[in-house]
Amino acid sequence: MAATVACTLASHSALAYPFYAPPKAKPDTPTFSGDAELGYTRLSGNTNSQTLIAKTRLTWLTGDWLHTLRLEARTVSEDEEIEDEHYLASWRERKDLSGPHYLFGFTRWEQERDSGYDRQLTAIGGYGRQLLDDTIHQLSLEAGPGYRNDRVQDQTSQQLAVAYAATDYRFTLSDTGYFQQQLSMEATGDNTTVRSLSAITSNLTSRLALRLSHEIKHNSQPPDSAAASTDTTTTASLQLSW
Repeated sequence: MAATVACTLASHSALAYPFYAPPKAKPDTPTFSGDAELGYTRLSGNTNSQTLIAKTRLTWLTGDWLHTLRLEARTVSEDEEIEDEHYLASWRERKDLSGPHYLFGFTRWEQERDSGYDRQLTAIGGYGRQLLDDTIHQLSLEAGPGYRNDRVQDQTSQQLAVAYAATDYRFTLSDTGYFQQQLSMEATGDNTTVRSLSAITSNLTSRLALRLSHEIKHNSQPPDSAAASTDTTTTASLQLSW
């Protein structure tokens, strides 16, 4: 016997940017916007397991400043024992300059079971540029230095300098659909973390869309206690915008 309950509420523009802040605000961009996603799956019988996923993002404008708060949580349990859990909190600032230029800064706290880390705290700032911005192609690049504090299980905290770079590309397939590819890299003297998102979104109505996505997170040299160096997530979801 199995029971599944899942609900997704999201802004198309917000969910399209899981790694970065949304792009430069348009004249009709609302001063305050947000998105929320909640998913729950329960299996019972031969397998007794539960999965809970909760995400939220808040974005607001103050002049040329764009502020973004992101919170995420995921837990997986089997036979009342927690098998996996992941928590993330991030705060990001973007300052638009003249033309295609902007400055950014963000801090991120992340905790993931079986990753080998008790928690990771990252702070990064730098420069970004919109290279393409037309009706078919949109491409932005950003880079900058940063700092990361890694608390490894059963070890002292590590203080690491970070070199960060990221790109976001969007290709419009039709009036109702688009493809998006995002990549980010955080390199330290000990390891390199690469995050990737590939997604196709198709609008079913003015407010409802179908989205297929594949996310990858790879750590080139995780701690010895880590279960794996690469995590992947493939998702098919319905999105409701407001």
